[in-house]
Amino acid sequence: MFAEHNERATILIVDDEPQNLHLLGELLMADHEVLAATSGEEAINRVQSSTPPDLILLDIMMPDMNGIQVCRKLKEDPITTDIPIIFITAMDDVKDETEGLAAGAVDYITKPFSPAILKARVKTHLKLKAQTDMLTKLSMVDGLTGIPNRRQFDLRIAQEWRRLTRSGEHLTLIMIDVDHFKQYNDNYGHAAGDQCLRQVAKALHGVIHRAEDLVARYGGEEFVGLLPGVNEDNSLIIGEWFRRAIEDSQIEHKFSSVSDVVTVSLGIATCRPKDHTTPEKLMKASDHALYTSKKSGRNRLSLDVI
Repeated sequence: MFAEHNERATILIVDDEPQNLHLLGELLMADHEVLAATSGEEAINRVQSSTPPDLILLDIMMPDMNGIQVCRKLKEDPITTDIPIIFITAMDDVKDETEGLAAGAVDYITKPFSPAILKARVKTHLKLKAQTDMLTKLSMVDGLTGIPNRRQFDLRIAQEWRRLTRSGEHLTLIMIDVDHFKQYNDNYGHAAGDQCLRQVAKALHGVIHRAEDLVARYGGEEFVGLLPGVNEDNSLIIGEWFRRAIEDSQIEHKFSSVSDVVTVSLGIATCRPKDHTTPEKLMKASDHALYTSKKSGRNRLSLDVI
């Protein structure tokens, strides 16, 4: 999510003049990874990739889509809104600067600029971005279980939906509910219930191995798995891995009508994200499949394809 201390931050330079790209690139590449875009559309595509930049240096005067329009579009998107943008432009009127800052830029540097001042401002904004990202990362971790929380899940499903809409790959969502958890809490106590949820989270998280996969605590005793690129057949296999991982943990539950150990019910939904479907429809299908699993006796999985 953010550049660690031992990593080089990535800066995207957006300018339709090759000499300007070369000048800024030469100035910054010794300390940072530098990307380049020569149009607003290309810049937006790069920013919306799976590895967005840490900072954007953006020219205002460009054909088709100017820098102000690019900035506003990125700031309107909750996924890209936190990426700091510095305008670097020959437009030195106070009105222009005001418009740039109002669009969401964190700084405004006019040409010709001092290389030392430019590097200092870039360093300052990258440091602020790293600090902000650290706080954001902490806010996206569930305090009880240590795995991603609902907020991180909401962000990731939006990111993956957009990415997979372009690629045409499948997206699988698995809702996972701990069977008869109220009875567990009522009889073993809330401290034991918390420990149970930590064990369940650890077991579920141990199933996934790809960086793009996500297991999050959705709320209460409910968890969710987000699996990009996983089709209907493979979703059933991974769902069964989740179910077995919990059963094999052998967490005692003598007050369950399903088993003597803690079990889970799962609702699986899979689709190819397209314009006529939405993440909400995928969630609804997964929730419906989970209901089917519970109604059918629990400790099992059901599938719904949209």
